[in-house]
Amino acid sequence: MNPHSPYQKAGRPACSELRYKSAEKRLEIAFADGRSFGFTAEFLRIESPSAEVQGHGGTDKTLVPGRRHVAIAAIEPVGSYAVRLRFDDGHDTGLYSWEWFYDRGHDQDALWASYLDRMQARGLSREP
Repeated sequence: MNPHSPYQKAGRPACSELRYKSAEKRLEIAFADGRSFGFTAEFLRIESPSAEVQGHGGTDKTLVPGRRHVAIAAIEPVGSYAVRLRFDDGHDTGLYSWEWFYDRGHDQDALWASYLDRMQARGLSREP
């Protein structure tokens, strides 16, 4: 998918390419500034920008266990600024904007470490 998006916000560059590697369950996204990021489907599912995951008001983030093997079933463009990801576990809410991908790409390691720490603290597993 090549969104050909002119979208830029707060100094973030436009998305220049979006590609899902189904065998790896990995979404690759490149930006006009030359940066690119790879996201596992599991990471995208557990960090979904939906109210279901982020909470209503952004303060009650839901911990989503058991998604180690989740895959992206469909990618739907939303205008020239985002995509809706449909996961094979039925989750399909939340719009993933180019801004969201760019910011999470930079913070991915810290977000993933925090997720693993919270899972361990609650005795939860990534396995279904």
